[in-house]
Amino acid sequence: MKLLLDTHLLLWTAQKSTRLSAAALKLINDPANELLFSVASLWEFGIKYAKVPDDFGVSPSELREALLQNGFVEVEITGKHVLAISNLPALHGDPFDRLLVAQTAVEGITLLTSDARVAQYPGSIRKV
Repeated sequence: MKLLLDTHLLLWTAQKSTRLSAAALKLINDPANELLFSVASLWEFGIKYAKVPDDFGVSPSELREALLQNGFVEVEITGKHVLAISNLPALHGDPFDRLLVAQTAVEGITLLTSDARVAQYPGSIRKV
């Protein structure tokens, strides 16, 4: 299964955080699953990192490199993804999360999220 991790799950995975649930760890560590990350997550992280770099143990470029070295596949942002946002119900106001939801719909992949509001969107979204 192709799994797109939301920004929080990406950071927690990279930091080997105890905040990752057992369900998330099981899916992330399953070699049968293909793990993906969105450029949108790097964008969101870059904005937060620029404000308070000391809050993070890694820079955006280091995070991207580590994800790629660990077999994650990068999902670029396309016009189709952006256009699909207009078809989403107004359940969540965060533009980055809405883009991740749109990407999963367009690409036919599953989004893993820790956010209960994001998990309310229709489609292949799993709260872990």
